[in-house]
Amino acid sequence: MLESVGSLTGSPWIYAAVALSVLLDVFLPVLPSGVLVIMAATAAAAGTATGEVPQAVPDILFLTLSAATASVLGDLVAYRLAWRGGERLDRAIARSRRLTTAQERLGAALARGGGPLVVIARFAPAGRSVVSLGAGAAHRRVREFLPWSILAGLSWAVYSVALGYFGGQWLGATWLATGVSLVALFGAGAGAAYLMRRPTTEGPGNRA
Repeated sequence: MLESVGSLTGSPWIYAAVALSVLLDVFLPVLPSGVLVIMAATAAAAGTATGEVPQAVPDILFLTLSAATASVLGDLVAYRLAWRGGERLDRAIARSRRLTTAQERLGAALARGGGPLVVIARFAPAGRSVVSLGAGAAHRRVREFLPWSILAGLSWAVYSVALGYFGGQWLGATWLATGVSLVALFGAGAGAAYLMRRPTTEGPGNRA
């Protein structure tokens, strides 16, 4: 399978496949978008084995751009759908403790002028979905949400591509390199999920 992905790195199809997977996984978190990005980056790293760096750089740049752009577009689609979701979506969120808590924390973070939670959530399993839907359902202003979504998408894309690319450089375009990179990606996801679950503590001076 790695060889098949490698054969596509010089074709526009790999970028389309990555973009589509990343775009849709905000609605279907089971899609292995991170796995696909890492495999493509690992395969692209094989092109530098002979020292042909100038030929490999565009692959990495386009791969990163495809993943980051699709991430932001997916966030915005989920955000707009949740914004227009109406009472039915509000009831669905109210039934989910996780969604309700995330919505409250995100609203407080954005109201304070900071949205690191959006960036952290991008690495957590299904965290992107929770935050994008929560921001839309809470009718947060797009100028509060979009900059953080862009930062989150770019950070995730750079991290994922870097894992695959440098893993392929150090260990070769093998399943071992892909496996090590995936462990690092899942480790970041586990850390992000832990941070999202941590209760927000507010002192008396921080309360409205």
